[in-house]
Amino acid sequence: MEDCTMKKEGMKIQIEEWKAWKKDTLRLRKVSMVHAFTGTYGVNYGRIADNLPSPERVVTLLRMNKIKNVRIYDADHGVLSAFNNSGVGIIIGIPNEFLMEMSISQDRALDWVRQNVVPFFPGTLITGIAVGNEILGQPDQELAEVLYPAVRNVYTALSWLGLSRRIEVSSPHSEAVFAITYPPSAGAFKENVLPFMMPLLRFFSEIGTPFYINAYPFLAYKSDPEHIDISYALFAPNSGIYDSRTRLHYDNMFDAQIDAAYAALDKVGFNRMEVIVSETGWASRGDENEAGANLTNARTYNRNLRKRLLKRKGTPYRPRMVAKGYVFALFNENMKPGPTSERNFGLFRPDGHIAYDIGFTGLVPSSASTRLGSFKFIGLLGAMLILIL
Repeated sequence: MEDCTMKKEGMKIQIEEWKAWKKDTLRLRKVSMVHAFTGTYGVNYGRIADNLPSPERVVTLLRMNKIKNVRIYDADHGVLSAFNNSGVGIIIGIPNEFLMEMSISQDRALDWVRQNVVPFFPGTLITGIAVGNEILGQPDQELAEVLYPAVRNVYTALSWLGLSRRIEVSSPHSEAVFAITYPPSAGAFKENVLPFMMPLLRFFSEIGTPFYINAYPFLAYKSDPEHIDISYALFAPNSGIYDSRTRLHYDNMFDAQIDAAYAALDKVGFNRMEVIVSETGWASRGDENEAGANLTNARTYNRNLRKRLLKRKGTPYRPRMVAKGYVFALFNENMKPGPTSERNFGLFRPDGHIAYDIGFTGLVPSSASTRLGSFKFIGLLGAMLILIL
């Protein structure tokens, strides 16, 4: 009799859970289709720091500067709550350390989506889930093996909740996936990457996900400053390069890196897949051996990058495919490990000031603006005294 009662209670719990799941699913299916990227410009909101503004102030900062696309590297509930009704599209991330469990358990993937997406969507405009970051091309073979199963399970979880047509599933790559990128038409994947890349590309092609690449002219220049023209890396006037195979001219490395990715995709049969830059940026400070890492170059690169993306034009190889990119990063992150440059990619300082002027407004006036305002006030006061005298 006791066993029978326990079974009935268990069935009641399962029925209630099913009803709750059904309610969530019906609510989410009423949401209209969204795109993972609005316009062409976005930023990465990294938070490896102990001195950043609150997420609520970050939303204010983004809206002040009309930034409509953001990527974060986790699914922090405080951030997701702050972005509610902000109108800012946000791609959330599943950190690399969770990929193993996501790959072997569909239930775990479903639980993750129900805990980190369902409670916030659609109020918070979650437009995508990035499964891992820069997995392929790295020494960790185990992570490479579980990436595709993890991606597939996360997508299946979204499908079960009626969200797979509203929230994109992706996985950003570093330049380490390529065997060659120069000239752009020679772009090709490494042979040891292809066994893991091909299943991903086939799956992403089926579900309409772009190829996301972290492309840094800064890193290319830093690794070979003697042979790379810094003006070419910074979008500054230069003679550029000529790709004799395609007979195309490139006047900046950013476009060349994107087209190298397109060329690599072409070579393995995915010539219709869009390429989006998931990270790019320039460090405003660096160690002595980090060539080009200074404030002037960071300002030049990011100002010119913003101008280039706002033109809404394609690349020489894909002129009809509008280039899109996320800048790294919104803030300097004082707790990031590694060389000094890693802690100095921010467009803004943690106190809300702009790190340098590329046309954005800080949460507080810049020191230059403050000084200018003081001079204006002093000048006005002097004029009033003259009138009185």
